[in-house]
Amino acid sequence: MFRTATEDLINWKNSKNKRALLVTGARQIGKTYLIRQFAREHYKNFIELNFLEDPKAREIFDGNLDAQTILMLISAYTTTPFEKGNTLIFFDEIQECPNARTAIKFLVEDGQYDYIESGSLLGVNYKVVPSYPVGYETILHMYPMTFKEFCLANKLSSQTFEYLEQCFERKTKVHEAIHQKLLELFRYYTVVGGMPKAVKSFIENKDINKVKQAQNDILELYLQDIQKYALIGKNKITNIFKQIPASLNDKNRKFKLSSINKNVKMRDYEDSFTWLEDAGVALPCFSVSEPVLPLKVNLQTRNFKLYSSDNGLLCNQSLDNAQFQILTGNLSVNLGSILENVFATNLKANQFNLYYFNKQKIGEVDFVVQQGAQIIAVEIKSGNDYHRHAALNNLLSVSEWKISEGIVFCKGNIEVVDKITYYPWYMVMFFKDHLPNFKIDLDLEEINNLIPPKK
Repeated sequence: MFRTATEDLINWKNSKNKRALLVTGARQIGKTYLIRQFAREHYKNFIELNFLEDPKAREIFDGNLDAQTILMLISAYTTTPFEKGNTLIFFDEIQECPNARTAIKFLVEDGQYDYIESGSLLGVNYKVVPSYPVGYETILHMYPMTFKEFCLANKLSSQTFEYLEQCFERKTKVHEAIHQKLLELFRYYTVVGGMPKAVKSFIENKDINKVKQAQNDILELYLQDIQKYALIGKNKITNIFKQIPASLNDKNRKFKLSSINKNVKMRDYEDSFTWLEDAGVALPCFSVSEPVLPLKVNLQTRNFKLYSSDNGLLCNQSLDNAQFQILTGNLSVNLGSILENVFATNLKANQFNLYYFNKQKIGEVDFVVQQGAQIIAVEIKSGNDYHRHAALNNLLSVSEWKISEGIVFCKGNIEVVDKITYYPWYMVMFFKDHLPNFKIDLDLEEINNLIPPKK
């Protein structure tokens, strides 16, 4: 299955002064599969050391960490030949071997071969790295499959993608037959989610019960990881993880510790929330005090929603028979939390930081995002009354906040009304953050010529 991160891997390979590439993300999102496939297509020689499946490989890094010693030991450990400039060495599950992470500095300085590191729970303080290779790693964050990747896996043609992207950019209506088919595909994605194992099961079997079984296996693995890797607060982390569906079903989606224990305070649970975020299994979305640039400066760390990193897993954890209701077209208010989670995961994968806005005289707006130098307010609507959005209207009416536009993702076709654009749910795949394209033209010759020559 194609992953858009492949493009990042190719750009990394072709870059000058290459560092090691550190691929991070939650368990079971397809990191190892992607790297192996990339290696087969772009390198003559590929060497893989998996420190979880093969604990003896850790012994390579028990002694001296200079490049010559490490490469000699790796060559003795594997039968794969080394060829300068055409060999990729892959350290998988690198969190299990902290010394290998330290050795990256010396291997990159040696410069003979390319290196990719990958692992889960890298942000979790499980095993301390003696010395992080700061300045010697390029970090690539991976997420579960986006809706675009789900469409690609289901063989949506490139011509259809081009047509849809044109409609998105020009804000013109999508052909009704295509519109209805994409809405159907989006409902499937809402239930299946983006974990490759679940997506593969859906494509091969079209059996939601088998998809749910794949999701159950992943959820059980996540719970096992908490018990294995969390140094303290295992029960707190587990309780928060299990409480995510119920918290999103709350009226304003805000996570409330009182749902776990009425007598605890946030400071007692801060590390537990951080653990889940660092492990990649939960996505916090913070409130901002004002929707102005830069949003990060205005975030309120005590007010947040906590989304699941994968909407398919959330759907599995949620209401009984939620899958049936969604697949039959019922994405009503009761299931709005699951729909909102779909957008949280896709916005995050599309490089947006997650923020929302809630003020008494304005109301609550689902997301406010920073796209380049613009602030855009985003509402997610699950029902037929998607033209009703009082909070969004109120927010856009405050002139000093200079909100560029409002976007409503809904089941309707593309439509523009004043400063608000209505996009079908599936158009989220084209809504991405982007950096302004600044080209620097620095020419000092003119002022240099103003200096009289020395006599």
